[in-house]
Amino acid sequence: MVLTVLLNGCSSDKNKNTEKDNNKKRTISFTEPLAFIDTDGDTVATISVAIADTPAKRSLGLMNYTDLQNDQGMLFIFQEEKPLSFWMANTPLSLDIMFVNADKKIVRIHHSTPPFSKRNFTSDKKPALYAVETNAGFAISHDIREGMKVSF
Repeated sequence: MVLTVLLNGCSSDKNKNTEKDNNKKRTISFTEPLAFIDTDGDTVATISVAIADTPAKRSLGLMNYTDLQNDQGMLFIFQEEKPLSFWMANTPLSLDIMFVNADKKIVRIHHSTPPFSKRNFTSDKKPALYAVETNAGFAISHDIREGMKVSF
């Protein structure tokens, strides 16, 4: 009986290692431009984003991804505007999460979310249709604030 448990444990570890290897090979295409626009209408920063516009892509997000460059991010597009919530489980990067409403106005920014956190990061009951994830510190280093807009 003990032998069976040990063998199952080894088999499970082998499967986990295969999953980790597959995730290391994951590639994301950051091909779409996204600009951050201040209240005067001036572009303060631009990045290239990958689009997460299906339930599967939104669910996967940047999980297990480790190579996010400073000029890259992910744009999450939802079907309806409503309060949103994200979490960082299985995400090894610290990220800035910006919730954006249907008018493309940033309604909430979470700065430097902790990697692998199971805490919910919400739009604070503010309706959002989009979310943008960038490397941690991007919003502060580019003086991106709530009330500014995005363009894509």
